Amino acid sequence: MRSRGARLTDIIILVVAADEGLKPQTIESINLAKEAEVPVVVAINKIDKPGADIDMVKRALADNGLVPEDWGGETICVPCSAKTGVGIDTLLDMVLLVADVKQFKSHPTRPGVGTVIESYLDPGQGVVANVLVNAGILNRGDAVLCGAACGKIRTMKNAFGKNISEANSSMPVQITGLDLVPEGGQIFQVMPSLDIAREKAQEYRLASSSKSINKFEQASL
Repeated sequence: MRSRGARLTDIIILVVAADEGLKPQTIESINLAKEAEVPVVVAINKIDKPGADIDMVKRALADNGLVPEDWGGETICVPCSAKTGVGIDTLLDMVLLVADVKQFKSHPTRPGVGTVIESYLDPGQGVVANVLVNAGILNRGDAVLCGAACGKIRTMKNAFGKNISEANSSMPVQITGLDLVPEGGQIFQVMPSLDIAREKAQEYRLASSSKSINKFEQASL
């Protein structure tokens, strides 16, 4: 999940507890961010706790290749507290600053394209997919293609579980309506019609089947 997240995001917010420092999963996330070449903003959280040590965290970050700006590096570190709210506004401002400097842009009117974060089969709803819209607009009722899966978006909810009819770039949404459970990390895209989506999905299935047969035959030689 961390690897997939690092590949599909534009900016990574790395949350580190000021009283605990870097954990193995934190170091793993740092390495994944480096591999994906994604900019990192560090939120040094829990500065309200008695054992908080911001310099300890910064030393550990520097030892792992993320040198803080105030130490002569390029990594923005923001001391904050999710409990009291201190520093949260600054953190959000820094994310916007990085986005502005990197000139992240998206075509606002093109048909939606995005990435599947995770998906599963629900007994009541059918196939449920959590997706991130990378570009364009996703509308309820759109015909979509995702590898071997296709369908019309029947329902769409935002990150707060509220039903919505439209999703813009960078929005995470939950959709239903696909005929198969797509793999995490697969790209989905809006198609001109459901018939075209079904045709493309069938082509994908045939191509995947041919590759599997070839691999089996090569392994048998």
